[in-house]
Amino acid sequence: MILKRISILNYKNLEQVELDFSTKLNCFFGENGMGKTNLLDAVYFLSFCKSSGNPIDSQNIRHEQDFFVIQGFYEAEDETPEEIYCGMKRRSKKQFKRNKKEYSRFSDHIGFLPLVMVSPADSELISGGSDERRRFMDVVISQYDKEYLDALIRYNKALVQRNTLLKNELPVEEELFLVWEEMMAQAGDIVFRKREAFIREFIPIFQSFYSFISQDKEQVGLSYESHAKDASLLEVLKQSRKRDTIMGFSLRGIHKDELNMLLGEFPIKKEGSQGQNKTYLVALKLAQFDFLKRTGRTIPLLLLDDIFDKLDASRVEQIVKLVGGDNFGQIFITDTNREHLDRILYKVGSDYKMFCVEQGVIHEMEAEQ
Repeated sequence: MILKRISILNYKNLEQVELDFSTKLNCFFGENGMGKTNLLDAVYFLSFCKSSGNPIDSQNIRHEQDFFVIQGFYEAEDETPEEIYCGMKRRSKKQFKRNKKEYSRFSDHIGFLPLVMVSPADSELISGGSDERRRFMDVVISQYDKEYLDALIRYNKALVQRNTLLKNELPVEEELFLVWEEMMAQAGDIVFRKREAFIREFIPIFQSFYSFISQDKEQVGLSYESHAKDASLLEVLKQSRKRDTIMGFSLRGIHKDELNMLLGEFPIKKEGSQGQNKTYLVALKLAQFDFLKRTGRTIPLLLLDDIFDKLDASRVEQIVKLVGGDNFGQIFITDTNREHLDRILYKVGSDYKMFCVEQGVIHEMEAEQ
């Protein structure tokens, strides 16, 4: 899928933007805080029905305005045009439409426009809690597997209901607990099996990207932990119920799964330098792209937001070789350093566009020869 054109009104600091894009490479150059990331975030919104950084939609409306609108005009591999519309008014429900037909459930749109974004916020995958790493698995698998997304939604709904019962000050009949625990176990088992299969297939792809970027300087790995691994999830929930009642929430289940990120045999969180952490995250996201490309019906969009910071010259060069090659589809990339962008443009050749971003205003510019 190719994003041919975007139209933006009042999204974050972008008052009015109308841009036509290259089918291969689109570079956005400017100082920090000018709106480069906001442009990428608008593209992200069209794929995931939400911002990558702020889940509260109304807070993404430009200051002192009452609404935002993002429209993307796409073209499929068979040249079929697709129009995606998102509109949000203050104190109103968000609207999301495909070819002017409104979605009844936002989840029906997920996966239609597969996308991978690499950004400084990814550092939370290493430094943050386990919920960040579960979200990483969820974002990848949900884009190619509808059954997974449906099971995850059902599990989370049942989890909310079980937690409500656990907080009840009056005694609750066991049958009521069993209703929600059985739903959690049935949906959770699907989520667990699909996460486990994904990680097994994903690890060698990820290791291959890391090895290329680092030029075989370090070994990396991933390991998946879940309460569903060694016992029936229903039994795990039933056995944990007494302790959960004391705590007032569910201590066990697939909502506590962990994805361990390893440098050698140790957690990269403790062992990794800034450059190693950055390499790890870029390799993780490029592997995500490659995985979605293999499993999906269309090549994902790739958004690279300020990815060269904290990397030495040799690792920058290896990433330039990767994204300048033929394995990627349409790419959107931001940087404050014009040299990085020009080097990528040199690798890619003629099919690119360069944009300057200043105070929320974006205009196309000529690349240096």
